[in-house]
Amino acid sequence: MDFTLSEEQLMIQQAARDFAQQELLPGVIERDEAQKFPTDQVKMMGDLGFMGMMVDPKYGGSGLDTLSYVLVMEELSKVDASASVIVSVNNSLVCWGLETFGTEEQKQKYLTRLATGEIIGAFCLSEPEAGSDATSQKTTAIDKGDHYLLNGTKNWITNGNSADVYLVIAQTDVKKAHKGINALIVEKGMKGFEIGPKENKLGIRGSDTHSLNFNDVKVPKENRIGEDGFGFKFAMKTLAGGRIGIAAQALGIAAGAYEMARKYSKERKAFGTEISNHQAIAFKLADMHTQIEAARFLVYKSACDKDNHVNYDLSGAMAKLYASQVAMETTVEAVQIHGGNGFVKDYHVERFMRDAKITQIYEGTSEIQKIVISRSILNL
Repeated sequence: MDFTLSEEQLMIQQAARDFAQQELLPGVIERDEAQKFPTDQVKMMGDLGFMGMMVDPKYGGSGLDTLSYVLVMEELSKVDASASVIVSVNNSLVCWGLETFGTEEQKQKYLTRLATGEIIGAFCLSEPEAGSDATSQKTTAIDKGDHYLLNGTKNWITNGNSADVYLVIAQTDVKKAHKGINALIVEKGMKGFEIGPKENKLGIRGSDTHSLNFNDVKVPKENRIGEDGFGFKFAMKTLAGGRIGIAAQALGIAAGAYEMARKYSKERKAFGTEISNHQAIAFKLADMHTQIEAARFLVYKSACDKDNHVNYDLSGAMAKLYASQVAMETTVEAVQIHGGNGFVKDYHVERFMRDAKITQIYEGTSEIQKIVISRSILNL
């Protein structure tokens, strides 16, 4: 498979790289420390077309392919994974789901503003008792004729307080199990919709993560995505594409940590020479570089599968599983190469290590990816 980038893709990659260095890098440590949402930077990313990259231009999007989206995610994540996950959720989970399965009225009302970054969205699947087991939804959406009455709690919601539009997965008919689940569009400000406290997290601290509470929220019938009972399929199909975005995030985190470790190894001296001249360090860098390149090919292949309309369930799961593993291993080694300096915030790599861990958890844990992979290869 040829992964030679087109001239347009190279320009997009460079634009994302420049933005990350010029706009995300200044203040990234302070935003992480203060758990500050990058409001100004998100607006800039909307202006650059990063918030609706794969959306058709008729709905305000950039009309680009998945590989271009992956390139942007990788470059942003090399500097600030908190900013990149905001982009990932808005693109992969919200815009894609609405454009692919929403009605024309829903696209005109919501997608056009989401794609330009005028507003941002959130995807609401996880619950206190329904994380990896997404079929065990406790949030209910009772059919009341012209509307649904929504009750329940969602947690670990990225963009939880910053979003204006929420795609909520809820159970309408318990007897039908996963076939009785629906996906609803909920707007901030609807009566009975309350946002819980911000989570105090290990990593991606600049991204706001909240629990959401729904107390007799009236959601109009026209806000249902797809036919009755389509919600579980909607969530699974949307998450399959979301894994590609998180795989790209993991790849970027690994690459950013590697680049900093490589640079540091050529500046730091020990025993009379740069530490890069010591085999113990040089071999670490060789392993890191090799693993990152392998992860990159898996991530790019999954993006190309999606662009070529090939089933990408398997390639996306493999890309996320391996790239998140590489992100964790690479960032740990980057801290080790920095020695004591790696343990303090000024050198960034401790933040990369903290940010890396979540890539093994959200959009399906590594264990879930192995289930997807094993079922695919064994035709279960």
